[in-house]
Amino acid sequence: MYSTIEKVIFLQAVDIFSEVRVEDLTYLALIAEETSFLPGAPLYRINEPADALYLIVEGKVGLHRDGQEIAVLGPREVLGAWSLFDNQPRVATATAIEETRTLRVSREDFYDLLSDHVRITEAILKVLARRLRALAHQVGL
Repeated sequence: MYSTIEKVIFLQAVDIFSEVRVEDLTYLALIAEETSFLPGAPLYRINEPADALYLIVEGKVGLHRDGQEIAVLGPREVLGAWSLFDNQPRVATATAIEETRTLRVSREDFYDLLSDHVRITEAILKVLARRLRALAHQVGL
């Protein structure tokens, strides 16, 4: 089990939380639930309700849809970030490739946190906006 301090140190290294102040990461660490998955176990399946994001602490996770691999993600990468802001179902299946440990943040807990800590929302939205700008630049917009 990770201590709150260990979770905060980990969260500092995750891109989506790079703009969140350390004292605010403590609140996020308190709601981040540790989960483990054996190789081949799904974290979530396509079309399931998107109710949480997963932060990979250790291991590798494959994203796939219609039998095709979309990506392989590893430590400090995020799965399902949009699920915190959007009620749409999952667009892919995420499966542990090797033994994997994650921190899971549920949308419900996240919304409760945001109601008291608006700075966290602002910081995350800055990062998401930067990602969208980079994506738009890549596709020539």
